[in-house]
Amino acid sequence: MSDEGINKTRRNFLIGATSVVGSVGVVGVAVPFIGSWNPSAKALAAGAPIKVDVSRLEPGDMLGPIPAWRDKPVFIVKRTDAMVAALGKTSARLADPDSIQAQQPDYARNEGRSIRPDLLVLVGICTHLGCSPKFNPEVTPQEYDPDWLGGFYCPCHGSKFDLAGRVYSGVPAPTNLEVPPYFYENDTVLVIGKDKGAA
Repeated sequence: MSDEGINKTRRNFLIGATSVVGSVGVVGVAVPFIGSWNPSAKALAAGAPIKVDVSRLEPGDMLGPIPAWRDKPVFIVKRTDAMVAALGKTSARLADPDSIQAQQPDYARNEGRSIRPDLLVLVGICTHLGCSPKFNPEVTPQEYDPDWLGGFYCPCHGSKFDLAGRVYSGVPAPTNLEVPPYFYENDTVLVIGKDKGAA
């Protein structure tokens, strides 16, 4: 074989080997780069829906704050018939009794701000400065309200909310408490963080 034939074979081998090594290098760099576009497991978990069993929740009790959804505490209240009846008695004292401001999904734009009258689901963060309001279901005079009909009170700055999370007039909080998206998987399990029709 001539020198020209040997050089041609060697040249073709080197070109082929270099192409293979270069291709592997490009793939090696591209995979982590493209993978970095996907959200991390922590980010996915932070926004992922959570399931809550409400079967043991007694009338008049609150479950919460439960494990956070999107790093926000969630309150679930099982209202008694008397609590549901009291909702109509607070309307005249509220800043937004008809939930005009978008603090809830459309299916919770009602007097009880809920899908079912007996179960209330709220984000447990005061809309003033992000404190956590205290649940006080007692229908008795309070030092902060002699006509208290039950609800949520934020001791940090004095904001008050009724048993549907609707804000009272004349308090620092500007809006009602947020109602997160949610649906019932069955009679006893709530899925918080997703609407039933959402994909």
